[in-house]
Amino acid sequence: MYVLGVVGPDDAGKTHLLESLVTHLAERGRVATVERCRDTPDIDTGDTDTDRHREAGADATYGLSGSGWFAAGKDRTLAETLDDLAPTYEYAILDGFDDAAVPQVVLADHEHAGEALATGERAGEIDVDAVIDSLEATEPYVTLESLVREAKESPRADRAGAIATFTGRVREKDSADDASTEFLEFETYEGVAEQRFATIREELEAREGIYEVLLHHRTGVIESGADIVFVVVLAGHRTEAFRTVEDGIDRLKDEVPIFKKEVTDDEEFWVHTRV
Repeated sequence: MYVLGVVGPDDAGKTHLLESLVTHLAERGRVATVERCRDTPDIDTGDTDTDRHREAGADATYGLSGSGWFAAGKDRTLAETLDDLAPTYEYAILDGFDDAAVPQVVLADHEHAGEALATGERAGEIDVDAVIDSLEATEPYVTLESLVREAKESPRADRAGAIATFTGRVREKDSADDASTEFLEFETYEGVAEQRFATIREELEAREGIYEVLLHHRTGVIESGADIVFVVVLAGHRTEAFRTVEDGIDRLKDEVPIFKKEVTDDEEFWVHTRV
């Protein structure tokens, strides 16, 4: 799933720009939008039971009907929302998340985190087609669930009786006395890493009974406890699925040039340069 943020004042035409982006992206795939609400949103559901359920202690309330659905809740992070959207949508547009480290379209020189794909004083200055082309050159937002969905949509899925997966995550510490890891930061050699991924995938998929192999390693800053790397294998049977998952992560670690910096409570260092 590709994630794009739009930030700037409403009077710069932000709403019109968001609508235009949704219209253009909907021609390419499924689109979700996420709006930042500074205060508790006023959800007009026509049903006062929603507020009563939340007052009674429900953390989330959903209303489903033939014409649509709504949700209300608390303690919801942007990362959790994107994790839920990634298996179902090809694009997510964020409205007003100026602190999100995602590709952004920036209006009126608004403060923002993440790479600015386009800037302008007003929405009319933004070339929507160029923004979309730039967006699709960025790293997509991938989760284990989105890779599993992709594997299930393989044209050879009707021959598969097993899906095996591996997830690597940021370990906080190796032992009780270790300093806690705050985050890891990953960098790759652009082009080289993609080529190595493609080679590993091609060679593993050449095995008898292996129908799909999906590999993904996140880059940038990954906080303690978060997922880093995924391997998903679609296979005829569990034996070849498990074996290929193990070989996939071992080859990824050995063959793909990915560099890791670790930041703990006490120090920071690039792992490959530490003696």
